Amino acid sequence: MLRNVGAVLLGVFVGMCVNMALIMLNAHVLFPMPAGMDMNDPVQMNAYVATLPTVAFLVVLAAHLGQSFVGGWVAARLGTSHPMRLAMIVGLLALVGGIVNMMTIRGPQWFAIELPLYLVVAWLAGRVEVQRRARLAS
Repeated sequence: MLRNVGAVLLGVFVGMCVNMALIMLNAHVLFPMPAGMDMNDPVQMNAYVATLPTVAFLVVLAAHLGQSFVGGWVAARLGTSHPMRLAMIVGLLALVGGIVNMMTIRGPQWFAIELPLYLVVAWLAGRVEVQRRARLAS
């Protein structure tokens, strides 16, 4: 039980690192933010987001879904039992974060498509681990 909790916590952490790496790539390299902008200020953030092209949102989509998939896989891989459940817990936590993010930062309407995909990719991550364990057992 304790190892499963630790696996979820580590999965959340690793997933957040994947997310932030891609977000920082987007905000500092691909589509640089204005000098002196405070990412924690919703007004400044929304003004910046309004200037972004569609491709920037595809990078953000990859960041968010990467968080759910990689984090879910890490939790499933490191947990001692129930890899699907562990991956889905990470996906659910990522989904909650995505909902909160969408409530504070206004992106295009089509971007809401990512919300159910958090759970889909977490499920896929868990499935990858279930299949790996089945191959090892046979």
